[in-house]
Amino acid sequence: MRGVGFSAALICSGGCPERYPLDEIVYRCRACGGLLHVEHALPALAAVSAAEWRARFEARWRSPRWPEGSGVWGKREWVLPEVAPENIVSFGEGGSPLQPADRYAMSLGLRSVWLKQCGASHTGSFKDLGMTVLVSQVRQAIANGRPIRAVACASTGDTSAALAAYAAAAGIPALVLLPKDKVSLAQLLQPLAHGATVLSLDTDFDGCMGLVEALTARGGIYLANSMNSLRVEGQKTVALEIVQQLEWSVPDWILIPGGNLGNVFALGQGLSMMRSLGLIDRLPRICVAQAARANPLYRAFVNGWDAYAPVRAEPTAASAIQIGNPVSVHRAIGVLKATGGVVEQASEDELADAVARADRSGLYACPHTGVALAALEKLARRGEIDPAHRVVVVSTAHGLKFSEFKRAYHEAKLPGATSRAANLPIELPAELGAVLAAVDRATGSAS
Repeated sequence: MRGVGFSAALICSGGCPERYPLDEIVYRCRACGGLLHVEHALPALAAVSAAEWRARFEARWRSPRWPEGSGVWGKREWVLPEVAPENIVSFGEGGSPLQPADRYAMSLGLRSVWLKQCGASHTGSFKDLGMTVLVSQVRQAIANGRPIRAVACASTGDTSAALAAYAAAAGIPALVLLPKDKVSLAQLLQPLAHGATVLSLDTDFDGCMGLVEALTARGGIYLANSMNSLRVEGQKTVALEIVQQLEWSVPDWILIPGGNLGNVFALGQGLSMMRSLGLIDRLPRICVAQAARANPLYRAFVNGWDAYAPVRAEPTAASAIQIGNPVSVHRAIGVLKATGGVVEQASEDELADAVARADRSGLYACPHTGVALAALEKLARRGEIDPAHRVVVVSTAHGLKFSEFKRAYHEAKLPGATSRAANLPIELPAELGAVLAAVDRATGSAS
Protein backbone atom coordinates (compact mmCIF):
# COMPACT_ATOMS: atom_id res chain seq x y z
CA MET A 1 0.00 0.00 0.00
CA ARG A 2 2.82 2.45 0.70
CA GLY A 3 4.03 4.42 -2.32
CA VAL A 4 7.30 2.54 -2.71
CA GLY A 5 10.10 4.89 -3.72
CA PHE A 6 8.01 8.02 -3.20
CA SER A 7 8.52 10.48 -0.36
CA ALA A 8 7.48 13.91 0.90
CA ALA A 9 8.46 16.41 3.59
CA LEU A 10 7.29 19.68 5.12
CA ILE A 11 9.12 22.76 3.85
CA CYS A 12 8.78 26.50 4.44
CA SER A 13 6.46 28.34 2.04
CA GLY A 14 8.54 31.48 2.56
CA GLY A 15 11.69 30.04 1.03
CA CYS A 16 13.67 29.18 4.17
CA PRO A 17 15.80 26.02 3.91
CA GLU A 18 13.88 24.47 6.83
CA ARG A 19 12.69 20.90 6.23
CA TYR A 20 10.76 18.59 8.55
CA PRO A 21 9.50 15.00 8.33
CA LEU A 22 5.74 14.63 7.91
CA ASP A 23 5.28 13.15 11.38
CA GLU A 24 6.97 16.07 13.13
CA ILE A 25 4.62 18.22 15.23
CA VAL A 26 5.23 21.55 13.52
CA TYR A 27 2.85 23.95 11.76
CA ARG A 28 5.03 26.99 11.03
CA CYS A 29 8.63 27.40 9.98
CA ARG A 30 10.79 27.54 13.11
CA ALA A 31 13.15 29.96 11.41
CA CYS A 32 10.76 32.60 10.04
CA GLY A 33 7.29 31.71 11.35
CA GLY A 34 5.86 31.22 7.85
CA LEU A 35 3.39 28.51 6.92
CA LEU A 36 4.67 25.16 5.71
CA HIS A 37 3.64 23.06 2.77
CA VAL A 38 4.21 19.48 1.71
CA GLU A 39 6.87 19.04 -0.95
CA HIS A 40 6.89 15.76 -2.86
CA ALA A 41 10.00 14.24 -4.43
CA LEU A 42 8.96 15.13 -7.98
CA PRO A 43 11.84 13.34 -9.76
CA ALA A 44 10.57 10.01 -8.43
CA LEU A 45 7.00 10.85 -9.45
CA ALA A 46 8.20 12.07 -12.86
CA ALA A 47 9.87 8.70 -13.49
CA VAL A 48 6.32 7.43 -14.04
CA SER A 49 4.86 8.76 -17.28
CA ALA A 50 1.79 10.98 -17.36
CA ALA A 51 -0.03 8.26 -19.31
CA GLU A 52 0.78 5.71 -16.60
CA TRP A 53 -0.44 8.04 -13.83
CA ARG A 54 -3.71 8.54 -15.69
CA ALA A 55 -4.08 4.78 -16.12
CA ARG A 56 -3.38 4.10 -12.44
CA PHE A 57 -5.86 6.73 -11.28
CA GLU A 58 -8.51 5.46 -13.67
CA ALA A 59 -8.03 1.86 -12.50
CA ARG A 60 -8.50 2.88 -8.88
CA TRP A 61 -11.48 5.21 -9.42
CA ARG A 62 -14.26 4.14 -7.04
CA SER A 63 -12.60 0.75 -6.68
CA PRO A 64 -14.16 -1.79 -4.27
CA ARG A 65 -10.66 -2.35 -2.84
CA TRP A 66 -10.13 -0.46 0.42
CA PRO A 67 -8.80 2.22 0.59
CA GLU A 68 -8.22 2.72 -3.15
CA GLY A 69 -11.90 3.50 -3.68
CA SER A 70 -11.32 6.75 -1.80
CA GLY A 71 -10.69 9.67 -4.12
CA VAL A 72 -7.80 10.61 -1.84
CA TRP A 73 -6.13 7.25 -1.28
CA GLY A 74 -6.57 6.25 -4.91
CA LYS A 75 -3.96 8.97 -5.52
CA ARG A 76 -1.87 8.07 -2.49
CA GLU A 77 1.56 8.55 -4.12
CA TRP A 78 0.73 12.21 -4.73
CA VAL A 79 -0.76 12.71 -1.26
CA LEU A 80 0.80 10.76 1.61
CA PRO A 81 3.13 8.09 0.24
CA GLU A 82 4.78 7.01 3.51
CA VAL A 83 1.81 6.15 5.74
CA ALA A 84 1.35 2.50 6.70
CA PRO A 85 -1.91 0.86 5.56
CA GLU A 86 -2.96 0.03 9.11
CA ASN A 87 -2.89 3.72 10.03
CA ILE A 88 -5.16 4.94 7.24
CA VAL A 89 -8.53 6.24 8.42
CA SER A 90 -10.96 6.50 5.51
CA PHE A 91 -14.70 6.70 4.92
CA GLY A 92 -14.40 6.40 1.13
CA GLU A 93 -14.23 10.17 0.77
CA GLY A 94 -13.82 11.85 -2.61
CA GLY A 95 -14.94 10.51 -5.95
CA SER A 96 -17.77 13.03 -5.72
CA PRO A 97 -19.97 13.77 -8.75
CA LEU A 98 -19.11 16.46 -11.28
CA GLN A 99 -22.72 17.41 -11.90
CA PRO A 100 -23.75 19.10 -15.16
CA ALA A 101 -25.91 22.14 -14.39
CA ASP A 102 -27.32 22.61 -17.87
CA ARG A 103 -30.61 24.26 -16.96
CA TYR A 104 -28.90 26.68 -14.60
CA ALA A 105 -26.19 27.42 -17.19
CA MET A 106 -28.82 28.22 -19.82
CA SER A 107 -30.41 30.75 -17.47
CA LEU A 108 -27.07 32.59 -17.44
CA GLY A 109 -26.45 32.36 -21.18
CA LEU A 110 -23.65 29.84 -20.67
CA ARG A 111 -23.14 26.47 -22.33
CA SER A 112 -21.12 24.44 -19.85
CA VAL A 113 -21.35 24.70 -16.08
CA TRP A 114 -20.60 21.82 -13.70
CA LEU A 115 -20.84 21.63 -9.92
CA LYS A 116 -18.18 19.57 -8.19
CA GLN A 117 -20.38 18.15 -5.45
CA CYS A 118 -17.91 17.87 -2.59
CA GLY A 119 -20.81 17.70 -0.14
CA ALA A 120 -21.46 14.13 -1.33
CA SER A 121 -19.05 12.86 1.32
CA HIS A 122 -19.23 11.15 4.70
CA THR A 123 -19.74 14.27 6.85
CA GLY A 124 -21.26 16.34 4.05
CA SER A 125 -18.39 18.65 3.07
CA PHE A 126 -15.04 18.82 1.29
CA LYS A 127 -13.30 18.90 4.68
CA ASP A 128 -13.33 15.09 4.69
CA LEU A 129 -10.69 15.10 1.95
CA GLY A 130 -8.15 16.85 4.15
CA MET A 131 -9.15 15.19 7.40
CA THR A 132 -8.57 11.64 6.17
CA VAL A 133 -4.95 12.62 5.47
CA LEU A 134 -4.40 14.54 8.69
CA VAL A 135 -5.88 11.93 11.03
CA SER A 136 -4.09 9.11 9.21
CA GLN A 137 -0.78 10.93 9.62
CA VAL A 138 -1.53 11.60 13.30
CA ARG A 139 -2.15 7.89 13.73
CA GLN A 140 1.17 7.20 12.00
CA ALA A 141 2.93 9.77 14.20
CA ILE A 142 1.52 8.16 17.36
CA ALA A 143 2.73 4.77 16.11
CA ASN A 144 6.16 6.39 15.58
CA GLY A 145 6.20 7.51 19.22
CA ARG A 146 5.18 11.16 18.86
CA PRO A 147 3.49 12.46 22.06
CA ILE A 148 -0.02 13.30 20.80
CA ARG A 149 -2.95 12.85 23.17
CA ALA A 150 -5.70 14.66 21.20
CA VAL A 151 -6.44 16.60 18.01
CA ALA A 152 -8.09 20.03 18.05
CA CYS A 153 -9.57 22.58 15.69
CA ALA A 154 -11.33 25.91 15.57
CA SER A 155 -14.29 25.69 13.24
CA THR A 156 -17.30 27.35 11.71
CA GLY A 157 -18.89 23.92 11.43
CA ASP A 158 -17.66 21.65 8.66
CA THR A 159 -14.08 21.19 9.91
CA SER A 160 -15.31 20.15 13.34
CA ALA A 161 -17.70 17.61 11.85
CA ALA A 162 -14.95 16.02 9.78
CA LEU A 163 -12.37 16.05 12.57
CA ALA A 164 -14.79 14.50 15.07
CA ALA A 165 -15.79 11.68 12.71
CA TYR A 166 -12.28 10.71 11.62
CA ALA A 167 -10.83 11.05 15.12
CA ALA A 168 -13.65 8.84 16.47
CA ALA A 169 -12.85 6.18 13.89
CA ALA A 170 -9.15 6.38 14.82
CA GLY A 171 -9.81 6.28 18.57
CA ILE A 172 -8.15 9.67 19.11
CA PRO A 173 -9.82 12.28 21.38
CA ALA A 174 -11.06 15.37 19.51
CA LEU A 175 -11.41 18.93 20.83
CA VAL A 176 -13.56 21.43 18.94
CA LEU A 177 -13.72 25.20 19.50
CA LEU A 178 -16.83 26.77 17.95
CA PRO A 179 -18.09 30.36 17.94
CA LYS A 180 -21.30 30.30 19.97
CA ASP A 181 -24.54 30.51 17.95
CA LYS A 182 -22.64 30.92 14.66
CA VAL A 183 -22.91 27.39 13.24
CA SER A 184 -25.94 25.54 11.94
CA LEU A 185 -27.72 23.04 14.17
CA ALA A 186 -26.63 20.15 11.94
CA GLN A 187 -23.01 21.28 12.14
CA LEU A 188 -23.20 21.51 15.93
CA LEU A 189 -24.79 18.09 16.30
CA GLN A 190 -22.20 16.27 14.20
CA PRO A 191 -19.17 16.64 16.54
CA LEU A 192 -21.42 16.10 19.57
CA ALA A 193 -22.70 12.85 18.09
CA HIS A 194 -19.16 11.63 17.45
CA GLY A 195 -18.16 12.22 21.07
CA ALA A 196 -15.89 15.22 20.60
CA THR A 197 -15.37 17.71 23.42
CA VAL A 198 -17.13 20.78 22.02
CA LEU A 199 -16.34 24.21 23.46
CA SER A 200 -18.89 26.85 22.45
CA LEU A 201 -17.08 30.17 22.88
CA ASP A 202 -18.41 33.71 23.03
CA THR A 203 -16.28 34.93 20.11
CA ASP A 204 -16.03 34.59 16.33
CA PHE A 205 -13.99 32.13 14.28
CA ASP A 206 -10.90 34.30 14.38
CA GLY A 207 -11.09 34.33 18.18
CA CYS A 208 -11.45 30.54 18.25
CA MET A 209 -8.49 30.22 15.89
CA GLY A 210 -6.26 32.28 18.17
CA LEU A 211 -7.22 30.15 21.16
CA VAL A 212 -6.64 26.82 19.40
CA GLU A 213 -3.23 27.98 18.20
CA ALA A 214 -2.31 28.90 21.77
CA LEU A 215 -3.68 25.59 23.04
CA THR A 216 -1.77 23.44 20.57
CA ALA A 217 1.44 25.42 21.10
CA ARG A 218 1.59 23.99 24.63
CA GLY A 219 2.28 20.50 23.28
CA GLY A 220 0.49 17.18 23.25
CA ILE A 221 -2.53 18.44 21.30
CA TYR A 222 -2.29 18.36 17.51
CA LEU A 223 -3.64 21.24 15.40
CA ALA A 224 -6.12 20.18 12.72
CA ASN A 225 -6.92 23.50 11.02
CA SER A 226 -6.01 24.24 7.40
CA MET A 227 -2.79 26.01 8.36
CA ASN A 228 -1.67 22.41 8.86
CA SER A 229 -0.40 21.46 5.41
CA LEU A 230 -1.53 17.85 5.69
CA ARG A 231 -5.11 19.03 5.19
CA VAL A 232 -4.09 20.66 1.92
CA GLU A 233 -2.74 17.36 0.60
CA GLY A 234 -6.15 15.75 0.75
CA GLN A 235 -8.06 18.78 -0.46
CA LYS A 236 -5.86 19.19 -3.54
CA THR A 237 -7.41 15.99 -4.94
CA VAL A 238 -10.47 18.09 -5.84
CA ALA A 239 -8.38 19.56 -8.67
CA LEU A 240 -7.21 16.12 -9.78
CA GLU A 241 -10.75 14.76 -9.76
CA ILE A 242 -12.16 17.67 -11.77
CA VAL A 243 -9.60 17.15 -14.53
CA GLN A 244 -10.04 13.37 -14.47
CA GLN A 245 -13.83 13.70 -14.68
CA LEU A 246 -13.44 16.01 -17.68
CA GLU A 247 -11.47 13.21 -19.38
CA TRP A 248 -8.11 14.77 -18.45
CA SER A 249 -8.91 18.15 -19.91
CA VAL A 250 -8.76 21.50 -18.13
CA PRO A 251 -11.82 23.74 -17.66
CA ASP A 252 -11.53 27.42 -18.47
CA TRP A 253 -12.66 28.53 -15.01
CA ILE A 254 -12.92 27.07 -11.52
CA LEU A 255 -14.89 29.08 -8.95
CA ILE A 256 -14.53 28.30 -5.27
CA PRO A 257 -15.88 29.87 -2.06
CA GLY A 258 -13.12 31.34 0.10
CA GLY A 259 -13.01 31.63 3.89
CA ASN A 260 -9.75 30.62 5.57
CA LEU A 261 -8.44 30.09 2.00
CA GLY A 262 -6.71 26.76 2.56
CA ASN A 263 -9.00 25.27 -0.09
CA VAL A 264 -7.77 27.83 -2.64
CA PHE A 265 -4.14 26.95 -1.94
CA ALA A 266 -5.02 23.26 -2.14
CA LEU A 267 -6.68 23.72 -5.53
CA GLY A 268 -3.57 25.50 -6.78
CA GLN A 269 -1.28 22.76 -5.45
CA GLY A 270 -3.22 20.06 -7.24
CA LEU A 271 -3.23 21.94 -10.53
CA SER A 272 0.44 22.81 -10.28
CA MET A 273 1.41 19.22 -9.55
CA MET A 274 -0.54 17.94 -12.56
CA ARG A 275 1.16 20.44 -14.84
CA SER A 276 4.62 19.67 -13.43
CA LEU A 277 4.10 15.95 -14.06
CA GLY A 278 2.68 16.42 -17.56
CA LEU A 279 -0.94 15.44 -16.96
CA ILE A 280 -2.11 18.88 -18.08
CA ASP A 281 -0.43 21.60 -20.14
CA ARG A 282 -2.25 24.70 -18.87
CA LEU A 283 -4.00 26.08 -15.79
CA PRO A 284 -7.60 27.26 -15.53
CA ARG A 285 -8.43 30.72 -14.24
CA ILE A 286 -9.57 30.62 -10.64
CA CYS A 287 -12.20 32.85 -9.08
CA VAL A 288 -12.36 33.01 -5.30
CA ALA A 289 -15.80 34.06 -4.08
CA GLN A 290 -16.24 35.76 -0.71
CA ALA A 291 -19.27 36.92 1.22
CA ALA A 292 -19.41 40.73 1.19
CA ARG A 293 -19.61 40.64 4.98
CA ALA A 294 -16.29 38.75 5.24
CA ASN A 295 -14.23 39.88 2.27
CA PRO A 296 -10.58 40.70 3.09
CA LEU A 297 -9.27 38.93 -0.03
CA TYR A 298 -11.74 40.77 -2.27
CA ARG A 299 -10.71 44.13 -0.83
CA ALA A 300 -7.06 43.31 -1.45
CA PHE A 301 -7.81 42.22 -5.03
CA VAL A 302 -9.63 45.43 -6.00
CA ASN A 303 -6.70 47.40 -4.57
CA GLY A 304 -4.14 45.54 -6.64
CA TRP A 305 -3.02 43.24 -3.80
CA ASP A 306 -1.07 46.10 -2.22
CA ALA A 307 -3.34 46.80 0.72
CA TYR A 308 -4.30 43.46 2.25
CA ALA A 309 -5.58 43.82 5.80
CA PRO A 310 -7.80 41.62 7.98
CA VAL A 311 -11.38 42.75 8.53
CA ARG A 312 -13.92 42.14 11.25
CA ALA A 313 -16.23 39.57 9.70
CA GLU A 314 -19.92 40.35 10.02
CA PRO A 315 -22.72 37.76 10.32
CA THR A 316 -23.51 36.11 7.00
CA ALA A 317 -25.68 33.23 5.89
CA ALA A 318 -22.44 31.75 4.50
CA SER A 319 -21.29 31.12 8.06
CA ALA A 320 -18.46 28.71 7.21
CA ILE A 321 -16.62 31.48 5.37
CA GLN A 322 -17.36 34.20 7.95
CA ILE A 323 -13.63 34.72 8.47
CA GLY A 324 -11.96 38.11 8.57
CA ASN A 325 -8.35 37.05 9.07
CA PRO A 326 -7.73 34.02 6.83
CA VAL A 327 -4.63 32.01 7.69
CA SER A 328 -3.78 31.05 4.10
CA VAL A 329 -4.32 34.47 2.52
CA HIS A 330 -0.82 34.92 1.10
CA ARG A 331 -0.73 31.40 -0.28
CA ALA A 332 -4.11 32.00 -1.92
CA ILE A 333 -2.87 35.24 -3.47
CA GLY A 334 0.04 33.30 -4.96
CA VAL A 335 -2.39 30.85 -6.57
CA LEU A 336 -4.51 33.66 -8.00
CA LYS A 337 -1.50 35.41 -9.47
CA ALA A 338 -0.27 32.17 -11.03
CA THR A 339 -3.63 31.45 -12.68
CA GLY A 340 -4.63 34.97 -13.73
CA GLY A 341 -7.38 34.63 -11.17
CA VAL A 342 -9.92 37.06 -9.78
CA VAL A 343 -11.88 37.61 -6.58
CA GLU A 344 -15.57 38.47 -6.46
CA GLN A 345 -17.96 39.06 -3.59
CA ALA A 346 -21.65 38.42 -2.98
CA SER A 347 -24.15 40.22 -0.79
CA GLU A 348 -26.66 38.30 1.29
CA ASP A 349 -29.32 38.98 -1.30
CA GLU A 350 -27.08 37.89 -4.18
CA LEU A 351 -26.01 34.62 -2.58
CA ALA A 352 -29.55 33.73 -1.51
CA ASP A 353 -30.90 34.52 -4.97
CA ALA A 354 -28.22 32.40 -6.63
CA VAL A 355 -29.00 29.47 -4.33
CA ALA A 356 -32.70 29.75 -5.13
CA ARG A 357 -32.04 29.74 -8.88
CA ALA A 358 -29.71 26.74 -8.57
CA ASP A 359 -32.22 24.90 -6.38
CA ARG A 360 -34.93 25.43 -9.01
CA SER A 361 -32.74 23.43 -11.39
CA GLY A 362 -32.45 20.60 -8.85
CA LEU A 363 -29.07 21.35 -7.28
CA TYR A 364 -29.94 22.14 -3.61
CA ALA A 365 -26.91 24.33 -2.95
CA CYS A 366 -25.49 25.39 0.41
CA PRO A 367 -25.11 29.15 1.10
CA HIS A 368 -21.33 29.01 0.58
CA THR A 369 -21.78 27.50 -2.85
CA GLY A 370 -24.32 30.28 -3.37
CA VAL A 371 -21.51 32.81 -2.92
CA ALA A 372 -19.59 31.12 -5.76
CA LEU A 373 -22.71 30.92 -7.92
CA ALA A 374 -23.39 34.63 -7.38
CA ALA A 375 -19.80 35.35 -8.43
CA LEU A 376 -20.34 33.23 -11.56
CA GLU A 377 -23.44 35.21 -12.41
CA LYS A 378 -21.58 38.51 -12.05
CA LEU A 379 -18.64 37.38 -14.20
CA ALA A 380 -21.03 36.07 -16.85
CA ARG A 381 -22.98 39.34 -16.94
CA ARG A 382 -19.76 41.32 -17.33
CA GLY A 383 -18.54 39.06 -20.11
CA GLU A 384 -15.43 37.92 -18.21
CA ILE A 385 -16.76 34.39 -18.52
CA ASP A 386 -17.54 33.77 -22.17
CA PRO A 387 -20.60 31.71 -23.13
CA ALA A 388 -18.27 29.12 -24.69
CA HIS A 389 -16.13 28.72 -21.57
CA ARG A 390 -16.26 25.50 -19.59
CA VAL A 391 -16.88 26.39 -15.95
CA VAL A 392 -16.65 24.33 -12.75
CA VAL A 393 -18.08 25.59 -9.46
CA VAL A 394 -16.79 23.84 -6.35
CA SER A 395 -19.77 23.09 -4.11
CA THR A 396 -18.20 22.79 -0.69
CA ALA A 397 -20.98 21.26 1.43
CA HIS A 398 -24.37 19.57 1.22
CA GLY A 399 -27.39 21.85 1.34
CA LEU A 400 -29.06 19.60 3.92
CA LYS A 401 -26.61 20.94 6.52
CA PHE A 402 -28.25 24.35 6.16
CA SER A 403 -31.97 23.67 6.45
CA GLU A 404 -32.49 26.76 8.65
CA PHE A 405 -31.11 28.91 5.83
CA LYS A 406 -33.47 27.28 3.31
CA ARG A 407 -36.47 27.64 5.60
CA ALA A 408 -35.74 31.28 6.38
CA TYR A 409 -35.43 32.07 2.68
CA HIS A 410 -38.75 30.48 1.72
CA GLU A 411 -40.51 32.07 4.68
CA ALA A 412 -39.06 35.48 3.63
CA LYS A 413 -37.24 35.76 6.96
CA LEU A 414 -33.62 35.63 5.77
CA PRO A 415 -31.83 38.83 6.85
CA GLY A 416 -30.62 40.92 3.95
CA ALA A 417 -32.36 38.84 1.27
CA THR A 418 -35.44 39.32 -0.89
CA SER A 419 -37.11 35.95 -1.33
CA ARG A 420 -37.94 36.23 -5.03
CA ALA A 421 -38.32 32.48 -5.52
CA ALA A 422 -40.01 31.62 -2.22
CA ASN A 423 -42.07 28.44 -2.32
CA LEU A 424 -44.28 27.34 0.58
CA PRO A 425 -46.69 24.46 1.08
CA ILE A 426 -50.24 25.11 -0.07
CA GLU A 427 -52.63 24.28 2.78
CA LEU A 428 -55.92 22.83 1.58
CA PRO A 429 -58.85 20.82 2.86
CA ALA A 430 -58.58 17.11 2.07
CA GLU A 431 -61.01 17.36 -0.86
CA LEU A 432 -60.37 16.24 -4.44
CA GLY A 433 -61.85 19.43 -5.93
CA ALA A 434 -59.49 21.64 -3.96
CA VAL A 435 -56.53 19.44 -4.91
CA LEU A 436 -57.45 19.47 -8.61
CA ALA A 437 -57.81 23.25 -8.59
CA ALA A 438 -54.36 23.65 -7.01
CA VAL A 439 -52.82 21.24 -9.53
CA ASP A 440 -54.37 23.18 -12.41
CA ARG A 441 -52.99 26.45 -11.08
CA ALA A 442 -49.53 24.91 -10.68
CA THR A 443 -49.41 23.25 -14.11
CA GLY A 444 -51.32 25.82 -16.11
CA SER A 445 -53.79 23.24 -17.41
CA ALA A 446 -57.52 22.73 -16.98
CA SER A 447 -59.03 19.46 -15.74
